Amino acid sequence: MNNIRSIVTGGAGFLGSHLCERLLAEGHDVLCVDNFFTGRRSNVSHLLDHPRFELMRHDVTFPLYVEADQIYNLACPASPVHYQHDPVQTTKTSVHGAINMLGLAKRLRAKILQASTSEVYGDPDVHPQPEGYWGRVNPIGPRSCYDEGKRCAETLFFDYHRQHKLRIKVIRIFNTYGPRMHPDDGRVVSNFIVQALTGQPITIYGDGSQTRSFCYVDDLIEAMFLMMNSPDEFTGPVNVGNADEYSMIGLAQEVIRLTGGRSELVFKPLPEDDPKQRKPDVALAKSALGWQANTSLQSGLEKTIHYFSALLANK
Repeated sequence: MNNIRSIVTGGAGFLGSHLCERLLAEGHDVLCVDNFFTGRRSNVSHLLDHPRFELMRHDVTFPLYVEADQIYNLACPASPVHYQHDPVQTTKTSVHGAINMLGLAKRLRAKILQASTSEVYGDPDVHPQPEGYWGRVNPIGPRSCYDEGKRCAETLFFDYHRQHKLRIKVIRIFNTYGPRMHPDDGRVVSNFIVQALTGQPITIYGDGSQTRSFCYVDDLIEAMFLMMNSPDEFTGPVNVGNADEYSMIGLAQEVIRLTGGRSELVFKPLPEDDPKQRKPDVALAKSALGWQANTSLQSGLEKTIHYFSALLANK
């Protein structure tokens, strides 16, 4: 029996590198595709000698001509610092990237998964957010390149499914954290941990009452794998995230406790269009995939702090 050939776009990124590991462990041949805008070669350096792993430098805004059975489309900068650095390119990556990968899947008759985002819900007025909620998104704000880019990618996926009978899978990823996060990506978990470990004040935007739900990377990758291997008629979209909700102040206090640090809290104005609350309704993931996040915040933070401690020590 031939191995399943899987492409992971954005495969040298935080999530992509963990997914590549998982697919190799499952016996797949893995082609990791990345342009290294936010992905890093060091994230997959330990896989380079693996006989079933291949790394290709490529930008998904250009067509890709390879063979595969499955495509996991993860390519896109996912933190505000990175996606606002070049907003036009961010939109191109989401939209042109989706068109190119969908075209490839159509030619190969491959199954394709889109890593969408909770940002499609914008700053929600429904809480928690179910998949049937259409969202409350500013189409012309500083975050729109990412929010609307991902929304358009979902549109393309479902139109390819309806028009070309393509086998699609769409997951909406809520805040995920863990080893291999970029230390300078501006995301709250990495920000807080790096600030606590280096003795800097911890920066909280707004009054700290805004909430997020934090999913450890291993749980997320498990959901992604289950989704790709679910029955073809189940397309999603499906929310993937931890249903536990934490305020920014609560997270900061937990990070300070686990690092043994003494950082003070410093408050700054809330960025434009920053969501006040974010929590997934995961009933569909439970019923359709038999999945729920199992890693506690303390356990996940301990592993992430260990990673950043080693990273900072090596610097």
